[in-house]
Amino acid sequence: MRLGPYELSSNLFLSPLAGYTNLPMRLTVRELGGLGWAALAPVGAVSREELFEIPPGTSARRLAGEELEILPQTIRLGVNDVLVLKNADTAPHVFGPTLILPGQSFRLPFRTASTYSFLCTAHASGQLNVIVAPAPAPGWERVRRRWRELTGTV
Repeated sequence: MRLGPYELSSNLFLSPLAGYTNLPMRLTVRELGGLGWAALAPVGAVSREELFEIPPGTSARRLAGEELEILPQTIRLGVNDVLVLKNADTAPHVFGPTLILPGQSFRLPFRTASTYSFLCTAHASGQLNVIVAPAPAPGWERVRRRWRELTGTV
């Protein structure tokens, strides 16, 4: 087979796993009479935003004694995910140490897997838990997770 100025004794093309098999792969390909190269296409960390909105009238309804469940007791996220709270109410709300004024949004990224508990005036119990799952291990587990996220089958 001829590839540009190169005459190859094999018609097989293989690609190494960048950063892991570069040298062994190149040596094997050369020994078999082929041409090998390695390339890396960096993929950014998978991150998603999870938006929760505090609806208009939440504070007034709560002051009137109504039991409201506008936010789940527990929110589950993954490492590098971002929790976004949007206050569409006419009153300010407290989330952890942050005061979210009417019309404002608050973004909180999570970089470490753990369970977090926050004071939350928009929640009926006054507390909101966020469970952050660790990132999947490298290899097929990570590939499967990315495929599910790309295809919407999470």
